[in-house]
Amino acid sequence: MTATDARAPTPLAIVGLGKIARDQHVPAIAASAAFTLAATVDPAGGMAGVETFADLAAMLDGRPDIAAVALCTPPQVRFDLARAALLAGRDVLLEKPPGATVAELHALDRIAADTGRVLFTAWHSQYAPGVDAARDWLAGRRVTGIDVVWREDVRQFHPGQDWIFQPGGTGVHDPGINALSVLTRIVPSPLRVIAAEHMVPANRAAPIAARLTLATGDGAPVTMDLDFREQGTPRWDMTIRTDRGDLSLSRGGAVVSAEGLDIAAAGALPGEYRRLYDRFAALIARRERDVDATPFQLVADAFLLARWSVVEPFAW
Repeated sequence: MTATDARAPTPLAIVGLGKIARDQHVPAIAASAAFTLAATVDPAGGMAGVETFADLAAMLDGRPDIAAVALCTPPQVRFDLARAALLAGRDVLLEKPPGATVAELHALDRIAADTGRVLFTAWHSQYAPGVDAARDWLAGRRVTGIDVVWREDVRQFHPGQDWIFQPGGTGVHDPGINALSVLTRIVPSPLRVIAAEHMVPANRAAPIAARLTLATGDGAPVTMDLDFREQGTPRWDMTIRTDRGDLSLSRGGAVVSAEGLDIAAAGALPGEYRRLYDRFAALIARRERDVDATPFQLVADAFLLARWSVVEPFAW
């Protein structure tokens, strides 16, 4: 039994009880010895057996025993909620993307530092089964090129979620940032955006598809094909070419293959979120922050550099 396991579970509240919270956060908390789900906050209602609050202020006032919150709301409203929680003395996990702007995230990091609270940017794809092994395999190799295909059906993974196509919702970059979080975790040199093309439905404000060109710090080309219009099985794949062989990552990091490396996990998401909460518990135990703005900054840079084209309207 670890020191973390020996302590009483930390009471935690989920703020925003949408699809990702119900599908991933709730089961991961239930499986964790470090946390107990003490409350939910959502104006639309909660779940059986767990105290529910319509707004965060009521929860912060009514449950001073709740020491941590997981913010799973749309990113456009997350800054004020995270700020209130930090100033009320609670530790905060931010579901990705961590906010609506990069400046918001930096401001929250300063607040967390000033108040001595834990702030954790939860890039769940970095915790996929094969990611750490891929990083270790790439260490010491020179990357010569990267191709990423990250395509899924928005109707399957974000059903009826209009916020994702509104300003601050990032559109197809909401899943695309998962690929960037993996790349920034495993590639030995930093990435920068060179060019981008955004395809925006005529009736929406954020892209439904995007094509990005990036480069590593060594100048190796990186291409990204992002699309919310994929039918059937999603494609979360990347190929990384190096001076000593190629690495293939698929199913979001559940399957990784290269010379001397063969990982084929049954799935990624459930394990990712369990490991996220293990990491959050470790940060709380050590009173440390883990705020990584790099994937978010690359998305912001893509918006700055993008050429925009209008495509057919999108309806649910």
